[in-house]
Amino acid sequence: MMRLLFVCSQNQLRSPTAEVIFAEYEGLEVDSAGINRGAEIPLGSEAIQWADIIFVMEASHRKKLSKNFQPWLKNKRVVCLDIPDEYEYMEPALVELLKKKVLPLLGTFR
Repeated sequence: MMRLLFVCSQNQLRSPTAEVIFAEYEGLEVDSAGINRGAEIPLGSEAIQWADIIFVMEASHRKKLSKNFQPWLKNKRVVCLDIPDEYEYMEPALVELLKKKVLPLLGTFR
């Protein structure tokens, strides 16, 4: 099993969409969280330790991750997907973009 963690700002639109999409794939365990205060599901060190790969939606998320969770990031793969906060939850364009960006990377991490 490969464990994927998707992180966005508030855990309302992008990362929960990614969690739903990739939870359907065999061989993957998936979770999501938000990096900002007040996120639906706030990111914690436990989720980072659990994950094999951490996908962040924007470069600013990677910076906050490094700033706030540095002790837990050793030997963790962090991938920035460069997906802006302009999509609705489960919007078809977002689903398509997530699949296009994430699926090719999964084979390189196995």
